[in-house]
Amino acid sequence: MNALEPTAPPTTAAPVPFTLRLVLGDQLNPLHPWFREVQPDVVYLLMEVRAETDYVVHHAQKVLGIFAAMRDFARQLKAAGHRVRYVALDDPSNRQSIPANLSALLAHYRARAVQYQAPDEYRLDQALAAWAATAPVSVEKVDSDHFYTPRDAVQHQFQGKRQWLMESFYRQQRRLHGVLMTADGQPEGGQWNYDADNRRPWPGIPAAPPDTRPRHDHSALWRTIQSAGVQTLGNPQADAFRWPLNRAEALQQLDHFIADALPHFGDYQDALTHRHWHLFHSLLSFALNVKMLRPQEVVARAEQAWRDGAAPLHAVEGFIRQILGWREYVRGVYWAQMPGYTEANALGHQRPLPDWFWTGQTRMACLAQAIGQSLEHAYAHHIQRLMVVGNFALLAGLDPAEVHHWYLGIYIDAFEWVEAPNTLGMSQFADGGRLATKPYVSSAAYLDRMGDHCAGCHYDKKGKTGERACPFNALYWDFFERQRDRLGRNARLGMVYRQLDKMAPDTRAGLRTQAEVTLSRLDRL
Repeated sequence: MNALEPTAPPTTAAPVPFTLRLVLGDQLNPLHPWFREVQPDVVYLLMEVRAETDYVVHHAQKVLGIFAAMRDFARQLKAAGHRVRYVALDDPSNRQSIPANLSALLAHYRARAVQYQAPDEYRLDQALAAWAATAPVSVEKVDSDHFYTPRDAVQHQFQGKRQWLMESFYRQQRRLHGVLMTADGQPEGGQWNYDADNRRPWPGIPAAPPDTRPRHDHSALWRTIQSAGVQTLGNPQADAFRWPLNRAEALQQLDHFIADALPHFGDYQDALTHRHWHLFHSLLSFALNVKMLRPQEVVARAEQAWRDGAAPLHAVEGFIRQILGWREYVRGVYWAQMPGYTEANALGHQRPLPDWFWTGQTRMACLAQAIGQSLEHAYAHHIQRLMVVGNFALLAGLDPAEVHHWYLGIYIDAFEWVEAPNTLGMSQFADGGRLATKPYVSSAAYLDRMGDHCAGCHYDKKGKTGERACPFNALYWDFFERQRDRLGRNARLGMVYRQLDKMAPDTRAGLRTQAEVTLSRLDRL
C-alpha cells in the first residue's frame, strides 16, 4: 500500500505548522473526537511495524486482521478529507518501530506538536512516554474515548484489600451507569447475577446461527507479510478472511448477534462441543478491542433486546457482565499491577508447553478441539480458554509466562491489557489469588458435564489410572497434593482437601504415580 501522503510536505512560502496525530492499530474508532472535523494542519499517522508483529508469535489472522483494518481506516479518513500518512510494512522509509518512525516523520513534516491516544498496553505506554520526554516539540496524550472507566478505577475501589472481587466492581458499574436497573435503584429481576442459569450443555438444538460475516480476500497483504519475514502461527485464511474490516461490518455482526444468538447465549455460553466452533457467542471481541465498536453501544443494544422482549434476562445480564463487568475490571487490574504482573508465578510452575499447543495434535479430544479451532479461526470461547486449555496448563504446571505468551499470540482479540489478567490471574492463578478466589481447575467430570468430547475421546473420562485414563483426573488430585502448602488453607477448597484426605493411601499413591507418568510424557498425550 502506498503512503497516503506525498513523500515530502507541501512546498509553500510559509510552511504549514503541522500537528501529527498517531493512531495505533487497536484505536480504529471513527467516532473518536479527533475525527469530528477536518483540520488541514493535522496529519494522522498509522504504521505497520515489526516491533508490533514480533514481540510474540501472533496468529496469522491477527496480523492480517489488524493491518487490513488499519488500511481500511486510513482510506476512510482520507475519503472524509483528513490528511493521512500510512507507513506500510514494506515501505522503504519504515524504521520498523513506532518511536523511530515518529522521530523521522516529525522531522519530515517539521511538525510543531504530536498527539497520541493513550495506549492500552503497558509496553507501548512506556515507549511513547519515553519518546515524548525527549521529543523536541510538544507531545500530548489524550484519552482513547472508549472505556467506561479510567485506568485507575479498580485500584481506587479496592485500595488496601487483599482480593479484588469483580462482582463488587460490576455492581458499582451497574449502579453508576444505570444498566439493567429499576427506577428505584434495584437490579432488574431482583438479582445482580444470573450465572447459575447460564451453565447448560448444548444438546444440538436450537441450531447455532450461521456465520454471516463477509469474506475478504487479503491474499496480497498476506504475501507482503510473508515477504517481510514475519513469523506467525495458525491458518491465515487470507483468501476468505471473516473478521471485520471496519465499523460498518462490526455493526452488522452486532445486529446478527442481538437478533439470532443473544436469545440463546445465556443458556449455552459455557457449553463445550465438537460440533460447532462458536455456538451462540458474539464474535465481537476483536471489533471491541480494536475499537470499531464502543462497549457502551453494545451493552445498550443488549439491554434494549431484553426490554423489547427479544432476549431473556439471564442471557442479557450474562453478556453485559462480560463487557461492563469483566472487561473493564481486568483492564483495571492490569494497570494496577503493571509492571511486574506478567512475570507472576505464585505457584512456581516451570514446565514448557507441549508441542501440541502449536499443532493441536493430541489424543485428548477436548484439547484437540479447543487448540485446533484456535489455530484455524484465531478464536475460542471463554470456557475453552479457561476450563480446557487453561485448566490443563495449570494442572500440568506449565510455565505461566509461556502460557501467557501463547494466549497473547494465538487469539485475534488478545491484547495484553485484557489477556494477561485473564491468563495469569483467572486461568493460571499465577498472581496468588489477587483476581480469582481459587484456582479454576477440574477433573474430566466437569468437562463431560458441559460438553460432548468425552464420548469420542481416546481416553476414559472415568479412568484415574492406567494408559487410557483421562489425564485430567490424576493431574487434578496431584495438583492439590503438590500445592497443599499454598492452597490448603483456602476456604473455597476445603471440600477438595477433605476428599483427598479421605482417600486410602494406596489410592493416593496410585494417583501420584499416574500423574508422574503423565507429566513425563506430555508431548505424547
